[in-house]
Amino acid sequence: MAKPLSLDLADTQEICNIGKALSSPVRLEILKLLYVESLSIVEISEKLCIAPSSAALHVKILETAGLINAEVQPGTRGAVKLCSRKRDTVTINLADIARYVHEVVTVDMPVGAYSICDVRPTCGIADENGMIGNEDSLTCFYLPERFGAQLLWSSGGYVEYRFPSKLPKNRILQSISFTAEICSEAANYREDWKSEITLWINGVECGTFLSPGDFGARRGRYTPKTWVSGSTQYGLLTCWSVRADGCYINDERVSDVTVGKLGISPDKAIILRIGNKEDAQYAGGFNLFGKKFGDYPQDLVLSLEY
Repeated sequence: MAKPLSLDLADTQEICNIGKALSSPVRLEILKLLYVESLSIVEISEKLCIAPSSAALHVKILETAGLINAEVQPGTRGAVKLCSRKRDTVTINLADIARYVHEVVTVDMPVGAYSICDVRPTCGIADENGMIGNEDSLTCFYLPERFGAQLLWSSGGYVEYRFPSKLPKNRILQSISFTAEICSEAANYREDWKSEITLWINGVECGTFLSPGDFGARRGRYTPKTWVSGSTQYGLLTCWSVRADGCYINDERVSDVTVGKLGISPDKAIILRIGNKEDAQYAGGFNLFGKKFGDYPQDLVLSLEY
């Protein structure tokens, strides 16, 4: 299936190119032919009974509009430009006023869907049925079962995730927020075990949350019955929000990092790292909770306001 093409009134040149490409009955016939099979310019000219030079001109216009692919490939008698379809649908949003309305898009990420990690014992991952692999085994952090993890813990280091941007083209990003249920990590648990947990976005250090402890004195509201007492049970719902005037943690301003410094764009993944800095005063590890563990029925949540 070819990719759809979505445009709005801010895509002025692209829309003009599309309009020009679709204004010719011959070019519409070429699109019909290429929906079925890939053809050379000579083959297109033969099927439509037009000169090869005319076929080449029409193909160039369709290619400029982004409706077809035209690639030069070696042939028996020299190079051949092979044409193929690139788009199945074209959508043009005429409601340009939507650019001035604030919208929010969110992405939920399972705690086990990290791309890389640097973890230190005590460490491990678990789902609602129990441990995944063995505790304090670094190997278990790369088991396929990790994608179903509902709890992740480490005494230091970090985990890093890659979120899809979901920021539409030609939109101005107002803020980016990351929300997670987190706490410190001590052996078993310790209510007064402090830890400085830092968030980085696209390599930019945004702010540090001081977790007051590793909580296990009571069971988490959503912690499964399979999870033993005497271990970490729940965390604190914590939100980093990077805005135009700085970074906030739970609505308290903590740094001068602004959303414009993060390099967020529609066509690049958002790289989010969470963990302890090597020089942290309280490098007390971290726990990350999924929607089936702890006090809050949610995974890691990234929100973009534009």
